[in-house]
Amino acid sequence: MKILILGTEARYRAYQPDMPFIGRQELVFLDKDSTEDTILAAGGGAEVLFVDAITPVSGALMERMPSLRMVHSEGVAFDRIDLAAARDRGIYVCNNKGCNAGAVAEQAILLMLMLLRRALEGDRAVREGRQMEMKERCMVEGLTELSACKVGLVGFGDIARAAAERLAPFGCELYYYTKHRRTPEEERKYGITYLPLEELAERSDIVSLHCAVNDETRGMVDDALLRRMKPTAYLINTARGDLVDNDALRRALTEGRIAGAGLDTLAPEPVPADHPLVTLPPEIQRRVVLAPHLGGITEASFRRAHAHMWRNAQRLAAGERPDSVVNGLA
Repeated sequence: MKILILGTEARYRAYQPDMPFIGRQELVFLDKDSTEDTILAAGGGAEVLFVDAITPVSGALMERMPSLRMVHSEGVAFDRIDLAAARDRGIYVCNNKGCNAGAVAEQAILLMLMLLRRALEGDRAVREGRQMEMKERCMVEGLTELSACKVGLVGFGDIARAAAERLAPFGCELYYYTKHRRTPEEERKYGITYLPLEELAERSDIVSLHCAVNDETRGMVDDALLRRMKPTAYLINTARGDLVDNDALRRALTEGRIAGAGLDTLAPEPVPADHPLVTLPPEIQRRVVLAPHLGGITEASFRRAHAHMWRNAQRLAAGERPDSVVNGLA
C-alpha cells in the first residue's frame, strides 16, 4: 500500500511505532506545504494520506487521487479537509481524537497561571532590574489565585474534560457550555455546571475555548461575546484561532474591556508578523501571552497519535473500517 505523508520524515521516524506492517508499505514523504502538482507527481497513486492538522486537503486534490481511501489528520483538528468531497468519494477522514487531551489541558492551565501571576511581566522586570518595583506594585494591586476563579469551558470534549479534571484540585468553580448538554451523571463526575454561552461569558473570570471549528463556531468570540465578559476576565484559546475574531479581540484588549488573553493558537497559521494580536501596543502586550501552538505536541501525545494513525492504516489494508472517522462514512 502506498502511503503519502505530508510532514517531516524525521518526526514520523522518531514517533514510528514498532509495527512490522509499516516496513511492508511504500512511504512517500513530502513537505506539508507542497503544491498539489508536487503531491500528485510523487504520490498521486497513494491509498492513504497523512497530513498535518492545519494542512488543507481539497476536493480537487482528492478527485485527482483515484486510489485514495483514507485521509488522516496527524492531530485532532480536521477542518482544513473537505469532508463532504471525501464522503462523496467514499474516502474516510480520520483524526486522533483524545490523543493530546491531557497535554492541551496542561497548556490551558499554564496560560491561565501565567496571566494571573503576570509571568511575562515579572520575568521582564527582574531582567531589567525592576524586581522590587513590580513586587511592591503587585502587593498593592493584588494577584488572583486560580482557586478564586470561576472558569468557563466552551465545549466539553476530551480536552475540556481533561482541563476540568486538572482544575478541580485548584478549587475552581467550573462552568461549561456545549451545543448538547451532558448528562447529570457526567456533570456530577466533573463537578461542573452547564450555562448558556452568554451567561458563561458574563459569570466567568476565565473563559477557555475547547471546541472544534465549524460553520457555527467560526468567529464565535466576537464583539458581542467579548462585551459580555467582565473587564477583569481572561480569554484562553488552546483550540483553534478561527474561533476568535482577531479584530474584535484586539479592540476588547486595547479598550480595557477584558483583562488579557492567553493564546496558544492564532488564525491564520503560520502567524504573520503584522497580525493584529501580535502588534498590540506595548502596554497591552504585557497582558497577552502568546504561544506557537505547542499545546498538543508533547512526546507522549505524538506517540499516541502516530500509533493510532498506523493502526488505522493497518485496519484499512485488512479491509476493516478505521476508527475516529469524522466525515460520517459508514
